[in-house]
Amino acid sequence: MVAAVAPYVDTSISKTVNVPADYPYSEFEDLYMVAWKSGLKGLATYRPNSVLGSVLSVSGTATPAESAQKQPQDVTIDNANRRLSIGALPAPVLASLRWPGRPRMADGNAAWTYMVEAPHGEFALFVGEIANDMGRNVPFEVWVNGAEQPRGIGAVAKTLSMDMRANDKAWLKLKLDALAKTQDDDSFELPLPPNGERKLVPGVVSALAQVVRYRCEKLGALEGAEATPVIDCMFSRDEPKTGTDGTLSWTVDVVNPAAGEEFVLGLKEITLPDGVTRPYSVWLSGHYPRALDGLTRLLSLDMRVLDPAWIGMKLRKLLNYAEPLGDFMARVPGSNKQQNWPSTVAYIARLIMHRYAMLRILDENGYPTREMGILEVPEQKNGGVKVMQGSLCGECGNYTVIRKDGCDFCSACGAVGSCG
Repeated sequence: MVAAVAPYVDTSISKTVNVPADYPYSEFEDLYMVAWKSGLKGLATYRPNSVLGSVLSVSGTATPAESAQKQPQDVTIDNANRRLSIGALPAPVLASLRWPGRPRMADGNAAWTYMVEAPHGEFALFVGEIANDMGRNVPFEVWVNGAEQPRGIGAVAKTLSMDMRANDKAWLKLKLDALAKTQDDDSFELPLPPNGERKLVPGVVSALAQVVRYRCEKLGALEGAEATPVIDCMFSRDEPKTGTDGTLSWTVDVVNPAAGEEFVLGLKEITLPDGVTRPYSVWLSGHYPRALDGLTRLLSLDMRVLDPAWIGMKLRKLLNYAEPLGDFMARVPGSNKQQNWPSTVAYIARLIMHRYAMLRILDENGYPTREMGILEVPEQKNGGVKVMQGSLCGECGNYTVIRKDGCDFCSACGAVGSCG
């Protein structure tokens, strides 16, 4: 292309060729020979590295979501403490995420209902719908109802509702795929819509995901290659793997005498290029409601969104999650005070929030200690302390300069400052 255009350019013209990190030297050398033989006056190549990351990561005609899935994860393991570290971060634009708050509708809204026939009883699954700007109904929330619903399934629906309102179809697909693979103690056959065809599902969480996916597909809510603001902000789409040498985890024991639950909550953590350690996966082990495996899958994906305001928002929404006869007394994380917690889910959310506070990423109320400029942070209630913003950018004038890959980087305009 450059060879065809160059003869008609009076001054100069060049082309940057993006090559993979493992590009053979012989082919690398041949690039310049081809350029020279074609009469090009200049040629540049770019090879991804752990400091600057990669400019492009595209395979064929993949969608942005598919491209994100195929990006190589630059993950290494520290020899001292076996902690994972990642060498490259995405560069999302300012305020590319939006707060998935529930819209207020004075006249109410329609909801699609389906009865889920689980081994331990039936419960109703609702998908709330609202008309978009084109007058077409789109799903925006999920909830469950019924005395026989499994414990913890309502928290899965609550968290999934926030993902429905994130304006990212690929993100919603990713969450539904994760839930559909969630295993339970007992698999069962579920009569799936629209014709009641019975299909074996691995558990009640998977059943919820498959029914919700059916309704979303029916409404066309998963169609189209649109912007993927949430997925573009993930520092790792797939969970980084530790290998046979393992890695450290932060763990805490959880006991709910009211529900007879006793288990271990664990967080796997990773070090980002700016030196900050972040949780990237949450797991449970012991005696707990198996529906919570679906919740941990959702939260693990939320943890890998670059802006911690995202996971902070999710955790705050779960603090008031209540269950009948599921409240209990337990110590407030980080203090010696005892407090009544409305459910095991609420206590899990508070424990995760406390770990983020220990790492100085969120405060104890779940708000980020430093605004990144990716997602606008709402004002805290009760006169909370205002979060610190980034540094002043000399290019665009916004206070959105953060440390990225060891350099000053403006998340608003993309300007790169001095490197450390």
